[in-house]
Amino acid sequence: MDLRDFVDYYENKHVPFICSLAPVPAVYKRSYLKRGDALNMEDGAIGFDVVTETVFPDRAALQAWLGKIFEPGTRERVVADEEKFLDRSRYWAYVVEERVTSESSASNR
Repeated sequence: MDLRDFVDYYENKHVPFICSLAPVPAVYKRSYLKRGDALNMEDGAIGFDVVTETVFPDRAALQAWLGKIFEPGTRERVVADEEKFLDRSRYWAYVVEERVTSESSASNR
């Protein structure tokens, strides 16, 4: 699938589908790789096209959301939809702890 079709499917089909299954996370953001951009070192070796970020107010909210997405019957529908546009063998999910430095916080040091 070319990148334009990938982005179109993700934004116009998959995102609305996921949002219909469970409450929308506080943040549900997709950042698409800009292939061919001179600032992307080793562009051809980059093995992904998108980084998706979901943010929840706490772990309980994340677990409740996952419970909705992975409940019996729904999980199979999600997987079937993802297989239409994602290479699931190259799909990773991680829980991270965010640290943000902004101009104002950096200047107060």
